[in-house]
Amino acid sequence: MLQVLQELSSGHTVVREVPAPAAAHGALLIETRRSLISAGTERMLVEFGRGSLLQKARQQPEKVAQVIDKARTDGIVATLGAVRSRLEEPVPLGYCNVGVVLEVGPGVSGFAVGDRVVSNGAHAQIVSAPRNLCARVPDNVSDDAAAFTVLGAVALQGMRLAEPALGERFVVIGLGLVGQLAVQLLRAAGCRVLGIDPDRRKVETARGFGADIIAVDYSDDVERTAAAFSEGRGVDGVLLAAATGSSEPLALGARMCRKRGRLVLVGVTGLELNRDDFYRKELTFQVSCSYGPGRYDPDYEQGGRDYPLGFVRWTEQRNLAAVLDMLSLGRLGVGPLISHRFEFASAPAAYELLASASEASLGILLEYPLLSAAARRDSTVVVDEAAAAPARSSAEPAAVFVGAGNYAGRVLLPAFAASGVRLAGIASRGGLSAAHCARKFGCAVAGSDPQAMIAASDASIVVIATRHDSHASLALLALAAGRHVFVEKPLALTQPEIDALAAAATAPRGAARRLLMVGFNRRFAPHVARMKTLLEAVREPKSIVITVNAGAIPEDHWLHDPQTGGGRLVGEACHFVDLARFLVGEPIVDAGVRVLGRGNARRADDFSITLGFADGSWGAIHYLANGHRRYPKERVEVFCAGRILQLDNYRRLRGYGWPRFTRMGTWRQDKGQRACVAAFVGAVRAGAPAPIALEELLEVSRVVVELGERARA
Repeated sequence: MLQVLQELSSGHTVVREVPAPAAAHGALLIETRRSLISAGTERMLVEFGRGSLLQKARQQPEKVAQVIDKARTDGIVATLGAVRSRLEEPVPLGYCNVGVVLEVGPGVSGFAVGDRVVSNGAHAQIVSAPRNLCARVPDNVSDDAAAFTVLGAVALQGMRLAEPALGERFVVIGLGLVGQLAVQLLRAAGCRVLGIDPDRRKVETARGFGADIIAVDYSDDVERTAAAFSEGRGVDGVLLAAATGSSEPLALGARMCRKRGRLVLVGVTGLELNRDDFYRKELTFQVSCSYGPGRYDPDYEQGGRDYPLGFVRWTEQRNLAAVLDMLSLGRLGVGPLISHRFEFASAPAAYELLASASEASLGILLEYPLLSAAARRDSTVVVDEAAAAPARSSAEPAAVFVGAGNYAGRVLLPAFAASGVRLAGIASRGGLSAAHCARKFGCAVAGSDPQAMIAASDASIVVIATRHDSHASLALLALAAGRHVFVEKPLALTQPEIDALAAAATAPRGAARRLLMVGFNRRFAPHVARMKTLLEAVREPKSIVITVNAGAIPEDHWLHDPQTGGGRLVGEACHFVDLARFLVGEPIVDAGVRVLGRGNARRADDFSITLGFADGSWGAIHYLANGHRRYPKERVEVFCAGRILQLDNYRRLRGYGWPRFTRMGTWRQDKGQRACVAAFVGAVRAGAPAPIALEELLEVSRVVVELGERARA
C-alpha cells in the first residue's frame, strides 16, 4: 500500500510503498476513502521539517539539552549517530481519516467489517486505529463531510472546557479549520460569536457560518469591536484557535475578556502571559488536549478501556460521535471549508500548496482509489529486487528481523549488516518502520506479519527485537521452524516461558543445530573483556558493585507493565545480572531485591539486587531512576585481592593496584553490541557452540524473573 511520509531531515513530503499494517489487538483495520490535511498542525510539521538543523534546534531547546547531556556521558560520536538516526526516520502525516472496516481486531466489539468509520488514522491506503479512536459514520454523512470529524472534535473539546451558556458572547481567534468549526458549534450552543483572523477570506467564510461580527488583524480596532460586541462588559470567553509562535492572540484575548472570563487554547500560540491582565480580572486559562478525555492514555486508547459514562460524559470517542451527529442533523456545515481536492498519489503537490504563500488554501481533501482484493491482503513489500533475487551462496547466513524500532534500527541492524549477514526480511506490526529500515539497510522484503515472515523466509537466523511480551512466543516459533534465534533482552517474562524455551532449544531435530542467544552485550564490551582477563588471574572471591543511573521514564510507559514490559528489573536490569555472572564466572546460588520506598508496586524504578555466587563472590546492582542525568549512566566496580577495577560508561577503565595495568580509554562508548552480534554470527557460520552457554542464559533469565515477581509482591 501507499502512505504519505515526511522526511524529517529534508522536509520533503513523499508517497511511499509500505506494508499494510496488521489488525492489532483492540484495533480496526480500515481501507481509507478520504483524508483531510490539517492546515494548521500539518503546515507546522512541514515548516519544521524544511528548516535547517539550527532552526530545528531553536524550536526544541529541551531536545538540545538532552543531546548535550548524552554527549557528556556517551561521547560525541555515539550522540551524533543517535541524532542522525532519529532525523532519518520518516514521519507519518495525517490524522483525519474516513474509510471502511476491512478487519476487526481481537478484543473489539461494536464494529463490523464493512462499517464506514472515522478515525485518527494517517494519510495511508490502509490504517490500523484503536477502537476508542474510531466512530461509525451515519449513512447520510458523506465521506467529504466525515473527514472533518476529528478536527470538529478538537473544536468541540475546547468549547466544552470553555463551558459556554445560552446567550453568552464568545470570541474565536484564528479562523482556520478548527476555528470555523468552533464558530458553528458555539452558534449551535446559543452563543453570539465574534470571529477574528488576519485573513479576510477566512473571516468572510466565518460570516457565512453565522459569526455575528467578524474582524481582521489583531489591531486596537479589534479591541474596540469586541467592546462594542460585548456592550462594554467584556466577552464571556475566548477560544484561541490560531497557529502562531506569537503570544499576541493570547494577550488580545485576555484584554477582551470580562472579569472572570475564560480562555481556552485549542491551537498553538506563544504562552507569554501578562500577569496584570489575568490578575486583575481573575481570568481562567486552560489548554485543551486534542479530542478529549482519553487522549494519550494508553489504557484508554491502546487498551480499549472506556471511561464510565456516568463519570466522564464526553470522552474523545464520544466527542467524535457528537460531531458526526451534528453533521447528520445538518447543524454543522463543511462544504465551504473544502478549498482543494487531490488524488492520493498527488499528495506531495497538496503539501506544496499547503506551504505556498502564493495560493490560499483551507480544507484540502485527499481522495483514495479502491484497492484490489490482493492489495488488501498483501502484508509484504519487496523493497530491494536485487537483494530478493535467489542468486546467493547457500553458505552465506541470512537473517530476518522481527521488530524495527529504535534499538533495532540504530544498533542491531547495523551490527548484523557489518557481520556480513544477508538481510532477507524485516517485519514490524505497523509496517512503516520495517519499510524504512529495509530501504536503509538494503533488505529484500518488508512486512507487517511477524509470524508469516518467520514461516515464509528461508533465512537461517531470526532476530527478535519486539516488545518484551512477544519475545518468548516468537522465539518458540522460530526455533520450531529450525532457525537460529537472537533475542534482544529479556529472553522471557515468566518461568513457564523459560521452561518452554529450554525444552525447544534442547529438543532433538535431526542433524539441525539451533542456537539461542540473548543480546547480553555488556559482556562483549572491550573494557569488560579486559576486566575479565585481569580477573581470571585472581582466585579469591570478588565483590562487584554495579551502579546504573537509569533515569526516570513516564509512569504509563509500557515497560512498567508486568504483562507487556516485565518492569525495569526484568526488562533492563537483566543486563547487569548477566554482567556480574560473566565477571565472576560462577553460578548464582542466591539472589535478593529491595525496592526503594513504598510506591506503586507496578512501578519499581529504584531497587537494589544482591547476588551470591558459588565461589563466595557477591554482587550488588543498584538500579536507580532518582539520580541526575549528568552523572555516568553505568559504573562497574570490582574489589578483590587488594585491587580495584572501575569502569565508567564503557569508555574509561581504571585499575588500582593491578600490576602493569592502570587505565584503558576509548574515544567513543562501546557497549559491545557489534561484538556480541559478530560472536553469534561467527558461531552460526562455524557450527560452533553459542557465545553464551544456554545454561547461563536460562540461569540469568530465571533469576531476574523471580526477582521481578518479588519486587512486585
